[in-house]
Amino acid sequence: MTGWSGAEASGRPFAEVFQIIEGVTRETARNPMQSAVKQNQAVGLTSNCILVRRDGCESAIEDSTAPIHSRTGQVIGAVIVFRDVSEARAMRLKMTHLAQHDFLTDLPNRLLLNDRITQAISLAQRHGTHLAVLFLDLDGFKHINDSLGHEIGDKVLKLVAQRLVAGVRTSDTVSRHGGDEFVILLSEIAEAGDAAVSAEKILAALAMPHAISELSVNLSASIGSSIYPQDGHDADTLIKNADAAMYLAKEKGSNKYHSFSQNLNVRGVEQPFLESNSDSSIA
Repeated sequence: MTGWSGAEASGRPFAEVFQIIEGVTRETARNPMQSAVKQNQAVGLTSNCILVRRDGCESAIEDSTAPIHSRTGQVIGAVIVFRDVSEARAMRLKMTHLAQHDFLTDLPNRLLLNDRITQAISLAQRHGTHLAVLFLDLDGFKHINDSLGHEIGDKVLKLVAQRLVAGVRTSDTVSRHGGDEFVILLSEIAEAGDAAVSAEKILAALAMPHAISELSVNLSASIGSSIYPQDGHDADTLIKNADAAMYLAKEKGSNKYHSFSQNLNVRGVEQPFLESNSDSSIA
């Protein structure tokens, strides 16, 4: 694993043969042998430690190092046992990713979105800025599923996800909320009007024909927005209010945008929401 044979390693400094770095900072990790001798107790490597082989190849490792004592109890050396955990670590990362992302589009799911909105709110509070949440619902997507099939519907959702990601900044977050619903976090905006500008750009991008399996699929969407801090102080409230504004936009027809306001009749949009979800179809 080190790339050194026993004969080549003999007599060389330990750090030259057992070269380890921190996985995040890429800085040289502390020498576990020295730590075990100095502290006179068993020690382990820090998490995310990487062993750099003699030829430069890297592997994630875990180790345990313990001091060696003489018959009189004096520390005279140390022994280290380590193993390659690259596959296990990669699996953990994959499982973490799957737990936080939508299986179809690979976009952040509700769990990760809520976390990012919460983080954005903390930054906005600290800097005195605003953020926006856009709730997007595709118009007539159930008809696409029914007429073209779920396979085409899935491809449509993937293309929509790609266009949404391409239409916002890298600091923003596009999330699939479920079915044909997407939520977009605009992590920092100068004023409320910026949300409307972004929404109009998104609507225009989605209106461009989608080429799928030799078919040309035309789409439109309805978008509602909410702004922090005037429309809510937490992720759930901002998403709920953007959702309410979206249903008001949908009542006006396809390809529309509406912003949330405190006098918006939320009670009036709850019934359409329930009716729409009673016959909705998830691709």
